Amino acid sequence: MLQNRKVVLASRPDGNPKEDNFRIETGEAAEPGPGEMLVRVRAISMEPAIRGWLDDNDKNYFEPIPIGGTLMALSMGQVVKSNLEGYDPGDFVRGLMGWEDYTIVNADTVLLTKLDIAADMPLTYYVGVLGGSGQTPIVGLDVIGRMKPGETVVMSAAVGAVGHIGAQYAKHKGCRVVGIAGGPEKCRIALDEMGYDAVIDYKSTDDLDAAIREACPEGVDIYYDNVGGPTLDAMFNNMNTFGRIVCCGMIAGYNRADDPPPLYNAWQIVTRELELKGFLLYSYGEHLDAALETNIDGLRSGWLNYRENKMVGIANAPRLFCELMSGRTVGKSVLEMDLPERAD
Repeated sequence: MLQNRKVVLASRPDGNPKEDNFRIETGEAAEPGPGEMLVRVRAISMEPAIRGWLDDNDKNYFEPIPIGGTLMALSMGQVVKSNLEGYDPGDFVRGLMGWEDYTIVNADTVLLTKLDIAADMPLTYYVGVLGGSGQTPIVGLDVIGRMKPGETVVMSAAVGAVGHIGAQYAKHKGCRVVGIAGGPEKCRIALDEMGYDAVIDYKSTDDLDAAIREACPEGVDIYYDNVGGPTLDAMFNNMNTFGRIVCCGMIAGYNRADDPPPLYNAWQIVTRELELKGFLLYSYGEHLDAALETNIDGLRSGWLNYRENKMVGIANAPRLFCELMSGRTVGKSVLEMDLPERAD
């Protein structure tokens, strides 16, 4: 039997997650039943949204992970055994999978996709720039933001997994792009490496509302919101009439589910006739192939500078996730599994 290491939830975090909220267990890999396949996980995407699945409440779009339950994330891997029509051993697939060496996948697995791996692209890219966090900003800006050349786009979490890709895409499409980031080093990266026209350091200003107004004197047409909380609240006062707010994430509140940050300026949604829409990527499946091709083109032609924050080995999964949730990381956090190159 194949041995399987997995990361399980040992205790529920109180605020910021800590490494001792998780533990690694070893056992035998499951055998796939009818309509299932066994997949060897190759790369795991670290997502801030996972934090919400660790709380025991009904406020999220997935059921809470139980104590002792295996952590889940958008991951990619290679089929080892298949009882699922259309999938054969050796195929590469992506979908919501466990933080484990071997995972069971079926036709109902969220975002299940068979992957055509490009020879010039690392496997980890398929849970990053060529995966959900790469497709999300493209879909958000095009489909929900209806982005047009010449508009002003503001991106919070400016050098995060979604933000740094979305900003470069907006620049590529002819927009003026302003970022919001925390700390001088992140602001430097945004300006020097990601091509932002201006960046606001929210940690160094006492008046975020005024700082946004200074950076965006003609107002904001699209705000791509990755953080919620005080940043979203300040943006309400700086949107142009008929502006669009793309709600992708609210990391400002992920570690404080029982005491979420208040919004004081929401009346501006009415007075400025704003559109504010949240979205989950798996509801926009018809747009994913085009978003993937956009980012492959960006990587190959050079307009997209992708930053990957990678660790190797399942033992590092808790540390990588905790670092992500601390706000210290730049780019996309991914875990590369420490297994052989190909499935047996």
